[in-house]
Amino acid sequence: MGQFFQKDNFTKTEELEFKRRLQVQLADLRGLVEQPSFSDPACSIGAELEMYLVDMQGNPAPCNSQLMQLMNNPQLQEELNKYNLEFNLSPVMAAGKPFAAMQDELQPLLTQLHNTAKQLDTQVVSIGILPTLKNEHLQRKFMTDLPRYRALTNQLSALKGKAFCVDIHGQDSLKTTCDEVTLEGANTSFQVHLKVPADRFAAMFNAAQLITPLVLALAGNSPTFLGRKLWQETRIALFKQSIDNRIRSLTQWRQPSRVSFGQGWIREGIWELFAESVALYPPILPFLFDEQDNFSELRLHHGTVWSWNRAIFEPNPSGHVRIEYRTLPAGPSVIDMMANAALAIGWTVALSNHIEDYLVKLPFQYAEYNFYRAAQQGLSAEILWPYKNQHHLKEMPAHLIIESLLPMAADGLQQLGVDSSEIDRLMSVIQRRLANGQTGSNWQLARLNQYQQSLDNETALQRTLADYIVNSTQGEAVADWK
Repeated sequence: MGQFFQKDNFTKTEELEFKRRLQVQLADLRGLVEQPSFSDPACSIGAELEMYLVDMQGNPAPCNSQLMQLMNNPQLQEELNKYNLEFNLSPVMAAGKPFAAMQDELQPLLTQLHNTAKQLDTQVVSIGILPTLKNEHLQRKFMTDLPRYRALTNQLSALKGKAFCVDIHGQDSLKTTCDEVTLEGANTSFQVHLKVPADRFAAMFNAAQLITPLVLALAGNSPTFLGRKLWQETRIALFKQSIDNRIRSLTQWRQPSRVSFGQGWIREGIWELFAESVALYPPILPFLFDEQDNFSELRLHHGTVWSWNRAIFEPNPSGHVRIEYRTLPAGPSVIDMMANAALAIGWTVALSNHIEDYLVKLPFQYAEYNFYRAAQQGLSAEILWPYKNQHHLKEMPAHLIIESLLPMAADGLQQLGVDSSEIDRLMSVIQRRLANGQTGSNWQLARLNQYQQSLDNETALQRTLADYIVNSTQGEAVADWK
């Protein structure tokens, strides 16, 4: 959602007109994306990094507006909660050294943010979920007071009619309720965008879905929430439940969640996913734009369906389509985030070339199964995968599948024209992480377990976060953290 909102409530008339525009724009979209000239075939990469702001004791610091004023950087924007901030990186062409270019833009920005935040006695943290977060930090007073966020919480809360329930079972168990969508803001991510040729979208999107569980198993950085040890990537469960406004007693059919892995492999192209959003999900932000020729209502509605891999299209000035990878957590370090992005993109490109061989062997329900197992168990997860190129599924350790497929990630990056030195640099980060099994989540849990031997849980979480901040700021890959 952008900065355009000037209101936080809507009338029935606005809702009906919004739905009418969705149908018109959906029909127009099909004709647009099927034009041979639509979408430049050259691939490019972009990203958004969400961050936490904490005080010197490691507790959430609700000062995003103040920090933005001090920074005066148009690429920064407030997130849902006052202790979150987002930086939008500049898009770069995939050929050459795209990840080095992104790193060269992001690292100085983080250094400047760290230095500026000190004026507010604040620190900046790139991490999936803040270990020191408490229930008190999820109240309405911590929500950023902007119309678009008020509108979102008003609409979702009204549809739900009662508190949102979080029920997650991992090493520990957590069951709690919250009246606010501030739960959503507890999840911070590194969202990567890959612009792809329109005629290759279906193959590449399916490939992205296929490899997401493997990337997630290797990238986990969110093992705790409200003081409990939960999933290796707890964000996956928390985000889904944090805005789940379904009331199951109202329907006999299994209504899908607005946060999902998807409903199936796509068959033709990007239009299917927008049509699916309109068919399955009622509008929650029926904002009417002044201009009706830019697919604005359709794009807004699709943006309120939070698929873990999301289809995006831009109609102007030169139309294109892209895949947004939303599963990657923020952190642990800039080099880790670049390596995760390179792995996801490389695998997507490589496997898209023969994706049909995988789709006939792996029904979508088992790809979804892989996704949640990887989120729960990380590198120790057992994943269903075609066995030795045969028409036979076998449950295998995620780390073995990742190891066998790593050369394909390098091949995919080469196909995009990424420089060989760039590929070697980032794949070595992945190889070291895989070799010693030290993901961000595993590092956090090991450090937390050490502190819990002599400290109470709250202090142990604070110390773990303090050590994490030191290592993250120094910039080494998590595989090399002591």
